[in-house]
Amino acid sequence: MKRVMFGVALAIMVIFGAACLSQAATPDEAKALVEKAAAYVKANGKEKAVAEFSNPNGQFKKGELYIFGNNWEGICQAHGGNPKLVGQNHLTLKDANDKFFMKEMVEIAKTKGSGWVNYSWTNPVTKKVQPKTAYVQRIEGSDWFIGCGIYK
Repeated sequence: MKRVMFGVALAIMVIFGAACLSQAATPDEAKALVEKAAAYVKANGKEKAVAEFSNPNGQFKKGELYIFGNNWEGICQAHGGNPKLVGQNHLTLKDANDKFFMKEMVEIAKTKGSGWVNYSWTNPVTKKVQPKTAYVQRIEGSDWFIGCGIYK
């Protein structure tokens, strides 16, 4: 009987572990959320979009995925992961390797329109510094961009 119970417990742990791993966000999901958010800005305007992006229970917060937005000066316009960051200047933020990742995000959005930025950041779940990548996209005809990041 003990072997059966151990086997059942082990099977549950394996299934639960696999389910947790499968819930990790992918680059395609991050990019798709940014594209959906850009369409939302176009259809609804910046003011409504900023409110929706910063809503922790809104349509642009899915598990570890959320939309953030900054202007060309690095001022946070929207942040689905932590709305308290709105209004703060992030241009001089450095990652764990002293990389000015927000400056790179601004540069990519301004010059290329969209792209990926790699940096290292503390994962709020593991509490460890991990490699992260964010997809950023310029909002056409404006002075800001939006993005979404994932831990690798």
